[in-house]
Amino acid sequence: MTVPGRIEAAFLLRSLDPPDWLVRHSRAVAEVAAFLVARTALRGVPVDRRLAESAALLHDLDKALPSPDPLRDLPHGQGSAAWLSQRGHPELGPPVVAHPVTRLLDGAWFDTWLARSRTEERIVAYADKRAGQRLESLDARFASWRRRYPRLDVEGRTVGWDDAVVEDVRRRVDRLEARVCEAAGVRPDEIRRLPWTAAALRAARRER
Repeated sequence: MTVPGRIEAAFLLRSLDPPDWLVRHSRAVAEVAAFLVARTALRGVPVDRRLAESAALLHDLDKALPSPDPLRDLPHGQGSAAWLSQRGHPELGPPVVAHPVTRLLDGAWFDTWLARSRTEERIVAYADKRAGQRLESLDARFASWRRRYPRLDVEGRTVGWDDAVVEDVRRRVDRLEARVCEAAGVRPDEIRRLPWTAAALRAARRER
């Protein structure tokens, strides 16, 4: 059981022939995560770069699973974690499972997770909140979620993105943002992408 490096993570993503929009999103999240990891490490905070970067690149791969795959029936994030575990990478499970914004609908879960989670888990979850097809503000991401997902199916119940739900979730994201940015020593408007995914994907293509 190992944490894949950059090229191996890129190979795993490519192996599913993901659509272009998913590759763009995965790359954006992975490069935001890489920036946060680098800045966090500079401050002397222990952080596993391989774990954060690979989990960030592979967090959404269950969206690329073929329709007959039974893992598609698992909640988003859990499908990705199960697929990775089957291939010998269970260490990626916690940050991958924790990333969906729908997890933040549960305030009790979030409070416990924020207190107990590893730095890498928080970085991946926050990077996903700052990257759609590119690096974006939280305001832009929330607007996109409300536009694309007017109704959410969460654990057998349907939840709408009404103002009260958005306010609750945004409050939790703001707490996550404060924790991650404090560890990295950056303001939210200073966050950038640290390029690495293009080279990794090119190398993975050569190895296929």
